[in-house]
Amino acid sequence: MEARDVKTIEDAKRIISERGIDYIKIGIFDADGIMRGKYMSKEKFFSSLDNGFAFCDVVLGWDSNDQLYDSATYTGWHTAYPDAPVRVIPESCREVPFEENTLLFIGEFEGKAEEICPRGTLRRVLKKAEDMGLTASAACEFEFFVFDETPETVREKNYKDLQNLTPGFFGYSMIRNSVHAELYHELLNMCTDMDMPIEGLHTETGPGVLEAALAHDDALNAADKAALFKTFTKVMAQRHGLMATFMAKWSPDWPGQSGHIHISLKGKDGSPVFHDESKPHNMSDTMRHFIGGQQALMPEFLSMIACTVNSYTRLIPGFWAPTEATWGVENRTCALRAIPGSPKSQRVEYRISAADINPYIALAASIGSGLYGIENKIEPTDPIQGNAYEGSYPDEMKLPQTLFEAAGRLRKSKAAAELFGEEFVTHWAQSREWEEREFRKAITDWEMSRYFEII
Repeated sequence: MEARDVKTIEDAKRIISERGIDYIKIGIFDADGIMRGKYMSKEKFFSSLDNGFAFCDVVLGWDSNDQLYDSATYTGWHTAYPDAPVRVIPESCREVPFEENTLLFIGEFEGKAEEICPRGTLRRVLKKAEDMGLTASAACEFEFFVFDETPETVREKNYKDLQNLTPGFFGYSMIRNSVHAELYHELLNMCTDMDMPIEGLHTETGPGVLEAALAHDDALNAADKAALFKTFTKVMAQRHGLMATFMAKWSPDWPGQSGHIHISLKGKDGSPVFHDESKPHNMSDTMRHFIGGQQALMPEFLSMIACTVNSYTRLIPGFWAPTEATWGVENRTCALRAIPGSPKSQRVEYRISAADINPYIALAASIGSGLYGIENKIEPTDPIQGNAYEGSYPDEMKLPQTLFEAAGRLRKSKAAAELFGEEFVTHWAQSREWEEREFRKAITDWEMSRYFEII
């Protein structure tokens, strides 16, 4: 039995028993998209398949550096960080290619914790789509830099003067992918083995930067695959004495790293709903309203997409990242790119997102805002022709400039409360405000060099 054939609890028990597996890996994705997990004995795992298991809810109450939020209401010192119920998702079963006879499963929070669980939040949005007679398909593509460094050496160097895997600008390089062919093939094979296949892999512009386009799937599976891809690309790199980063922008000298999301919708009968040959650019009314909702709500939902302080260093003109809630047809300078094509290929590319996204949260925002547009028949602005960076735009199209501002916009958003639930909005906003407050404690190298002697 293959891992990808597992669909039910009985299937999961069968494959584990057939293979004589004693310990299983189980992981949960936290607010920042970081996979937290452990090994679990066969006996405990079988019990968890039937009844769920308990996981300390501190993973919903701390940041990416394991520092506790100071204003979370769901969990904290006031609740004493109890266990929260988790269910195992049998159909998430994956091989772990570099661990002999080992399987990996994804879990998600249940009960009260489900209200703020990233995967649970996306599922609520997709349930709304289902209630509207729609299903969403998606695919993520990530740019990531690879360094000839280890977790120890980057700390020893204080993250300065890092050695990139390869030098210079060299996008789509046949030389680079041939010289490092073994690494490329290992990544391609790992992703195939773990059921998150890559459709395209190439060098991007910059030293040691790659771009991987994952195959499309239904939106929940696409989010699982994107989150696992980020996790295990980093694992594979470190097993080779390398490091991969998915920061939005790690250097002022190089473009930021995108994490674009491609989205399409189907109706109840499985037919695409974005394509209409009678309309300009084959864009149906449904697609136009979907874009209208994405555009209108982008300023309110930006903290769910640009989710770190570092995200906002990427959103500057001329570096292949959008700066306003713009859209255009086949226009890569816009935040939203409508891609005309056949009924199956017609889609929207959500280009505001960077590689640092939590895929569950980002997909919830990008799909949820589009559904809101369909439901409320929101008309987008006229599409941008030419360079979107050169335009002058009304205030409602301007995006928040900081994570703290973006979190404040989300707190006040009635659409966000309706789509994601007030509990999620409150918890997410406080977590992003915490993130910026942590940043404000830092004394940067720029401040030291500018002020230490002169001021």
